[in-house]
Amino acid sequence: MYTRILVATDGTKLSKKAVTSAISLAATCKAELIAMQVVPPYPIAYFEGGMASDSREIKRVEALWVNKAQAVLDLVKKAGAAKGVEVRTLVSKSDMVSHAIISAAEKNDCDLIVMASHGRRGIKRLLLGSETQHVLTHSSTPVLVLR
Repeated sequence: MYTRILVATDGTKLSKKAVTSAISLAATCKAELIAMQVVPPYPIAYFEGGMASDSREIKRVEALWVNKAQAVLDLVKKAGAAKGVEVRTLVSKSDMVSHAIISAAEKNDCDLIVMASHGRRGIKRLLLGSETQHVLTHSSTPVLVLR
């Protein structure tokens, strides 16, 4: 059915539900699992009068964010191994999370994207946006959404 599944996670309780389901599905299908987390680049302001950022500090903070993401993904890899699932990890740096997820799924020839969603409705959805919604509407890869 599926040979390669991408699961997007940020380490939250809700995304752990998506990870657990993705691991179970990958085990059932004997599919490879790609666990992915997107980290933002360090925000740099170009406003007049703003403080200049030290490039060493920017690199340090970005490395910290990547290391934290990798730690989350290592836990996914460990959970997958316990279920007999081969898990590859991927940390992507981007300020456009949905685009990074879609690109990773295409680049790795994934059959399915698994994500979690808060299921916000109404004004909260408009104000907070939804990366899951963007992936659903722009991806040519099927998406499994868990709430």
